[in-house]
Amino acid sequence: MKILVTGAAGFIGAHTARELLEQDITVVGIDNLNDYYEVSLKEARLDWVAEHPKSNLFTFIKMDIADRSAMKALFANEKFDRVIHLAAQAGVRYSIENPHAYIDANIMGFMNILEGCRHHKVAHLVYASSSSVYGANESMPFSVDDNVDHPLSLYAASKKANELMAHTYSHLYDLPTTGLRFFTVYGPWGRPDMAPFKFTKAISEGKPIDVYNFGNHRRDFTYIDDIVAGVIQSCMHVAQINPDWDGKTPSPSTSKAPWRVYNIGADYSCRCR
Repeated sequence: MKILVTGAAGFIGAHTARELLEQDITVVGIDNLNDYYEVSLKEARLDWVAEHPKSNLFTFIKMDIADRSAMKALFANEKFDRVIHLAAQAGVRYSIENPHAYIDANIMGFMNILEGCRHHKVAHLVYASSSSVYGANESMPFSVDDNVDHPLSLYAASKKANELMAHTYSHLYDLPTTGLRFFTVYGPWGRPDMAPFKFTKAISEGKPIDVYNFGNHRRDFTYIDDIVAGVIQSCMHVAQINPDWDGKTPSPSTSKAPWRVYNIGADYSCRCR
């Protein structure tokens, strides 16, 4: 089996690539190595993947998923069996400063992934969504049966758009797709812009910790190994149609098409918007 992992130099991508190698699966990883945070950390993660005893099964290609012609050639040349799409422009607050980055990566890039999967008969596309899609919803704990039509950031809107785009391709082209809504991921090799690293850095430097909303909030964190287990198990279990789906009382997380959406986390009680 050959699997494409996009965002392979990212936190979740690097861990996923290593676990796939552990399972003797051939991995092609791509990443554009952008400077949203330190490129040196991304390069170090790639070196960590390359240190795996089965790294002969891993190939890395520096590539931007928004590059339509490059992505078209990649799918044509590699003939992937399955795709794990983790590449995205991350960050909620950054979407206010640089909205076009989210359209380029999260909308145009995802479109290129869908087209590649469609034209080259990929057996299953698993992609990263986000708990941010729950937006203004205040029903706790969050459920995949909840309405997610009120996003509060462009990042969240782009992730909801991914779920809708995936459903369209599942319906039109019978492409099995599974969207995974992650709840703040932490662990080794994590992103430096996330709370555990920001708090630790501030403590070690004797500086105050920035706490938003006057501390009146809760947030669930999910350990990286649990996320990776969910990603790979989802990849191996191809999305199926729901034979009981009823358009008069439609399930928000299943479909008559081979399309599924899952929460990947523990309590889902966070306010991740």
